[in-house]
Amino acid sequence: MTCPECGSEQLAFRVPADLRDYLPEETECVAICTRCLRLDPTDSAPGETPDFTRISDGFPDGETGVAMALAVGLLDSLALYREELSALLERVEREGTDPLLVLDRLAADSEIEPVFDLSRRRTQAEQLLYE
Repeated sequence: MTCPECGSEQLAFRVPADLRDYLPEETECVAICTRCLRLDPTDSAPGETPDFTRISDGFPDGETGVAMALAVGLLDSLALYREELSALLERVEREGTDPLLVLDRLAADSEIEPVFDLSRRRTQAEQLLYE
């Protein structure tokens, strides 16, 4: 799959039922762009959780990776999805991964060019975590 925004590769994955409520659209599968970090609904995804290190070595794996990918994908619309982002970031943290460190690593990666200002969103994400 290719990203409709930048033409780069997208990573498709299934969203566990308990995380679907955080999505803007009701869908079982989404894809995140490995370059611009845009999140899009998709019709299908492989059965296994994808290798999120294709985005960045600092990305967590498993369901923690899914929650982090959803949070990253929603950062572009922080004002609309404030509660969802807060819940996703808290979940990632509870599962043993520092979501702010993941955002720092994404911001430092020269191959990632998000559709939003990642450094600014990182600051806002920190405020959501510690409100």
